[in-house]
Amino acid sequence: MLSKVRIKYFNSLKNKKFRDADEVFVAEGDKLVTDLIPHFTPKFIVGTRPWIDLHRHILDDLPCEIIDATDDEMGRITMLNTPSAVYGVFGRECVDTASDVGDELVLALDTVQDPGNLGTIIRTADWFGVRKIICSHGTADVYNPKVVQSTMGAIARVRIHYCDLRETLSQYNRDGWALYGTFLDGKDIYGEKLCKERSVIVMGNEGKGISDEISALVSKRILIPSYPVGTPTSESLNVSIATGIILSEFRRR
Repeated sequence: MLSKVRIKYFNSLKNKKFRDADEVFVAEGDKLVTDLIPHFTPKFIVGTRPWIDLHRHILDDLPCEIIDATDDEMGRITMLNTPSAVYGVFGRECVDTASDVGDELVLALDTVQDPGNLGTIIRTADWFGVRKIICSHGTADVYNPKVVQSTMGAIARVRIHYCDLRETLSQYNRDGWALYGTFLDGKDIYGEKLCKERSVIVMGNEGKGISDEISALVSKRILIPSYPVGTPTSESLNVSIATGIILSEFRRR
């Protein structure tokens, strides 16, 4: 049974300030929670009795409090439109983080603000084997519950780093990495030579694209062309869709 104290605490985690203070994040849903358990230290697992009974083989060895809750109680703490059978609170440190990704492909996000877009980009990066994403401080919080849900577990395999993006990309430039970015005056991606090693792909803000200060650092300006050429189309692509197209083309080569 969920106590009033626990309900109050779990509801406080809807606020970023309290998640940051405790260095935790929240995940809900059977697949997401069970996917994250091997990678992040669970602080609390709250589940309905049927869910707990079904997953006893996973839960018995966990060093955290397992709380049996009714459907009504799950509805009182959920951050989803429809409560799931399990709610987990996890520490933020990934227990099997690789130290670095060497000279592989890196993704950089310049103020991608929509949590759904960020979560989808992380999930897409995971699919295409990109293990490192560097983000400007203006990019959405990776531990926002909407981001966590959208990653579908990919948050366990892709490392997210927040930084002064201009300074970090300048260092990549000095180290001889190629910086790719999409621009309306860029070269057609399907005709350009692409390199997946020692390369950074920069994706910009949903409305403004890549900022001027970051644009100045981009050495390889590319374009995803619309079809048929010369006919009216949508003004731009969604940033998560564009990321998927670009990563697919890099991997196809």
